[in-house]
Amino acid sequence: MTDVGPSEGGLIAANIMHFGRALRAAGLPVGPGRVLDAIRAVETTGIESRNDFYWTLHAVFVSRRDERELFDQAFHVFWRNPKILERMMSLVLPSFSDDTGAPEETLSPRVAAALAGNEAPPQEEQEKEAEITFDAAMSWSRSELLGEKDFEKMTTEEVDAAHRAMRSMRLPIQDVPTRRFRRDPSGPAIDMRATMRAALRHGGDTIPLLKRDRRKRRPPLVILCDISGSMDRYARMLVHFMHAVTNDRDRVHTFLFGTHLTNVTRYLRSKDIDIALEKVAGGVTDWSGGTRIGTCLHDFNKYWSRRVLGQGAVILFISDGLDRDAGDGVGAEMRRLQGSCRRLIWLNPLLRYDRFEPKSLGVKALLPFVDDFRPVHNLNSLTELADALNRTGPRDSAEMANWRGRAA
Repeated sequence: MTDVGPSEGGLIAANIMHFGRALRAAGLPVGPGRVLDAIRAVETTGIESRNDFYWTLHAVFVSRRDERELFDQAFHVFWRNPKILERMMSLVLPSFSDDTGAPEETLSPRVAAALAGNEAPPQEEQEKEAEITFDAAMSWSRSELLGEKDFEKMTTEEVDAAHRAMRSMRLPIQDVPTRRFRRDPSGPAIDMRATMRAALRHGGDTIPLLKRDRRKRRPPLVILCDISGSMDRYARMLVHFMHAVTNDRDRVHTFLFGTHLTNVTRYLRSKDIDIALEKVAGGVTDWSGGTRIGTCLHDFNKYWSRRVLGQGAVILFISDGLDRDAGDGVGAEMRRLQGSCRRLIWLNPLLRYDRFEPKSLGVKALLPFVDDFRPVHNLNSLTELADALNRTGPRDSAEMANWRGRAA
């Protein structure tokens, strides 16, 4: 970039303001204060060097690690980097694959939507669109398309719609019998103690047979969610799901783990989702870092398993299985974890790929001790989770035997 005269200073300030609006539309927390700080910072550092200009805006607008990629793409598109513009054009042109096998580089949908400048249709057009009904067999509604779309490919508007959908989600887990009994006239067993007390009240002339049955209660639900760098986007979406589940039922315990384990159950019990997310952000220090699955599972088994794994608890283990320690200690801790619960369900976003193979050491160490292996990458996968939670029968299903054979 080259220096500009005073007459062009207003254009730079206006462009920085529009750039801040684009970042805000892409999901970054950019307000008027940050825009003013950016303008003052650019006045101080100057715009002689494009690299200095980039890092000046980066220092003002980026406050978290997960915002770096969005800022980088938005900066190069907004300030006219030809290579990135070609990537943006690929969003509206037919895609193709070459013979080199090189991975295709894609632009974030959130950045593309923010910089496209598409305005919402007028209110009249929205009302007309809402009145249209489809009877064709091969048509899909907006909710169906949203349910099938990958969390990683959602735009900002679709992310907000997914958050609203998650707030209304429920997990109808069936009640399980406990060791305690309750009075039940049609129960299968006779309550001898209550029967004798009733006989004494009648003077022993008559002995009414009172019956009882086991009490039933929803089992505890324990969620262990990976928040490492490879799971960052999915974990941020699933926190909204965890908040909805925590406020829908009792005895829900949520733990986040990366390099160490963090109990966020009391944070998610707040009814206000914004307050809950703020508390989680303040309480978790290893978000989007590395992953030490074996160490975190050891801490859970040592300090928390006896507190939360009782009365047939169900465990949701959310992770891609990528471990910095190459699966060291994972097998032993998973064996203990599976033996302490009624059902252990592993939700892995990598299962969205049809050609997924359990080749990493972390995945191979986890699979032998999992009762169910399911994808978690869109709203439909969360809706279908209820079937896995209520599944009865032996733990060694044919499907899991197939996965274990492929991992061997």
